[in-house]
Amino acid sequence: MLYAIIATDVANSLEKRLSARPAHVERLKTLQAEGRMVLAGPHPAIDSNDPGDAGFTGSLIVAEFASLADAQAWAKADPYVAAGVYADVVIKPFKQVLP
Repeated sequence: MLYAIIATDVANSLEKRLSARPAHVERLKTLQAEGRMVLAGPHPAIDSNDPGDAGFTGSLIVAEFASLADAQAWAKADPYVAAGVYADVVIKPFKQVLP
């Protein structure tokens, strides 16, 4: 089943994000290589694809996991969690309708 992992950043998270990003992206690439990734990306803090120093306010990942517990365990092990980037992470089952 698909799950949406919706994370909200702590204030002023950009420096923490940048330091943990390589490990975070590597985990996402693994999901993609396994054919389980639907989409992933950050929420810019301003109306721009490149928010610069404004940084980001969170992230969204939609991927396939065997269960909610598996999705929760995967999200809990994210390098952004360990680095203190995320203030909150919500994981919900997701039903893709389009495309």
